[in-house]
Amino acid sequence: MTARPVFKRTLKILVIIFLLYSFLLAIKLIGSSFQLFGKDFASQLIDSYSNPVLGLVTGILATSIIQSSSTVTSLIVGLAGGGFLPITAAIPLVMGANMGTTITNILVALTFVTRKVDFRRAFAAATVHDFFNILTIIIFFPLEIRFHLIEKSAVFLTEIFEGIGGVSFTSPLKLIISPAAKGIQHFFTDTLSLPDVASGTIMLVLSITVVIVTLIYLVRTLRAVTSAQAENSVDKYLFSNAFTAISLGIILTAIVQSSSITTSLIVPLVAAGVISLSNAYVFTLGANIGTTVTAMLASLATVSVTGGDVGTAGVTVAFAHLVFNIYGVIVFLPLKRVPIYLATKLANVAADSKKWAFIFVISVFFLLPLLTILLVR
Repeated sequence: MTARPVFKRTLKILVIIFLLYSFLLAIKLIGSSFQLFGKDFASQLIDSYSNPVLGLVTGILATSIIQSSSTVTSLIVGLAGGGFLPITAAIPLVMGANMGTTITNILVALTFVTRKVDFRRAFAAATVHDFFNILTIIIFFPLEIRFHLIEKSAVFLTEIFEGIGGVSFTSPLKLIISPAAKGIQHFFTDTLSLPDVASGTIMLVLSITVVIVTLIYLVRTLRAVTSAQAENSVDKYLFSNAFTAISLGIILTAIVQSSSITTSLIVPLVAAGVISLSNAYVFTLGANIGTTVTAMLASLATVSVTGGDVGTAGVTVAFAHLVFNIYGVIVFLPLKRVPIYLATKLANVAADSKKWAFIFVISVFFLLPLLTILLVR
């Protein structure tokens, strides 16, 4: 190997490390910025999402607009880890974010709208992801409200996670990030002598911007590094059995940190008739689990010493994201015919009359959430 390829690969690794650090620092700063707003603001935020239905539809709408569940769930983890969003209120937001990210697949499918046969297959491949999330929400959202099934499971996993380090656990990432976060806060509040609310506002806007930008470029960099290998793996290994398909979905999405990329890769393959809708569905289930890695990373920027510290709430919310998808897989992998049937029927209708494809997107991802927010508030 010549010096030039080695230099390029080393540079990409350094860029990835820098982007990860910037992302985690921004997550930490989100919690710090809300602390500057005072207790009254925190109380208002908590009251705003005390209604789980409002949290669910807000998660759907926010993620549909941003088109990144990684961004939204990372922000939720940051708020929960900072003690500004209770776990009970955060979980419906995460459920909604899980649903909202599937709009990207549909946008990819719409590029085939002029070719009826291809569009029918592509739209089915895109919406099978939607129906998985819709059906999972229909089952587990009421169970969560009544019995807090996901929250209890996530708390249990958090306790195991804490126990790995003994009686107490301190995230090494937080030890690296905290000095920089404190330095930035000190710059605004002390060096510039800005009021707390002004400092908090600037830090919040800066943090959210950094989260979005770093995730965009992190995904692009990781995709450039892994895309060729991923395509070869898809061709060679994806469809040997369900276990391989779901495992590959988990691994590729965890590496790329974007389920939108890995699931969007499948849509054109289904449209071309290269792979079946059933195989694409199983791969998508794995991608849904793999995308939770971003939230787990974000939670490590908020976790602190155990024993009642609110920072562990961020870890619990991240585990809740994972648990929600695992429960969905447990139910709808054996019952995969149900979401596949619904997606196929909708695709047939949309292929015959294109307006129904646009009605579905606008209604599910924008109109219904907006109306629900207006009515509930």
